[in-house]
Amino acid sequence: MAVDLESLSEATSGALGSLLSTTILYPLDTCKTKYQVEVQDHGQRKYRNLSDVLWEAISNRQVISLYQGLGTKNLQSFIAQFVYFYGYSYFKRLYLEKSGFKSIGTKANLILAAAAGACTAIVTQPLDTASSRMQTSAYGKSKGLWKTLTEGTLSDAFDGLGISLLLTSNPAIQFTVFDQLKQRLLKQKLKEADHDSSPVVLSAFTAFLVGAISKSVATILTYPAIRCKVMIQASDPDEDDDKTKRAQRKPRKTVSSVFCNIWKKEGIPGFFKGIEAQITKTVLSSALLLMIKEKISATTWVLILAIQRYLLLTRGKLKKA
Repeated sequence: MAVDLESLSEATSGALGSLLSTTILYPLDTCKTKYQVEVQDHGQRKYRNLSDVLWEAISNRQVISLYQGLGTKNLQSFIAQFVYFYGYSYFKRLYLEKSGFKSIGTKANLILAAAAGACTAIVTQPLDTASSRMQTSAYGKSKGLWKTLTEGTLSDAFDGLGISLLLTSNPAIQFTVFDQLKQRLLKQKLKEADHDSSPVVLSAFTAFLVGAISKSVATILTYPAIRCKVMIQASDPDEDDDKTKRAQRKPRKTVSSVFCNIWKKEGIPGFFKGIEAQITKTVLSSALLLMIKEKISATTWVLILAIQRYLLLTRGKLKKA
């Protein structure tokens, strides 16, 4: 089966955008994750706000530890976005070809985005779990990727898969909102532009703003599930290299146990603890990702076409020889 070059271009530009945005915002992501994981009785919290996590790292001279797990997170992010954007773009093209429609409605867009998200979650879940465990380990005590993945059973590597599949609604909502806003803005620009002008695209600032709005909507709607997922995947704060403690491993976390724990100790507000940190991080990350993707997608498409042409010419010369 021939490779869908347009989907490949979308996937490559999306993955590169994700790689850059993840690296730039990683310390904020680590602080956010540590803040979300903490569940204690009212009035006994170690972290009262996101800045407390950062200050702890600074006061303990462990700022570099805010980058622990960066390599794993980048690998997970790159693969996830490549799979997602390729699947999303491919499913959209396939839907339009089979249905004969000229555009995709909101409902169809949500279904296609959710399908792409489900594929992504299954492929990258072990890396997602490993990066969360590395981020929530004590400062300076993060283990390598291989050790993190192999210290438990195979099912441990897929901790949180169920809730990750549920959270496919997050990018589905995000990219549906983004696409709908983008289409309306481009239509408006097309009306104002001359027919002989260059292709109409979103400016960097507009893409950033639209990305921020779309991710904010998705995050607010799905945040309780996001916090439960982070807590399921987090490393045990009481577990270290002591073999005795490792042997006395706590019962496996489940969605119901985490849900009940938050309810008992923090009440309804607990399900939204850290939402401002989540929105800050994810909005900046997604807005940067979509802005970078919009800016490099045209270049990526040209490069892919150039590579394809080079391979075809090379193949033709080899046949003649």
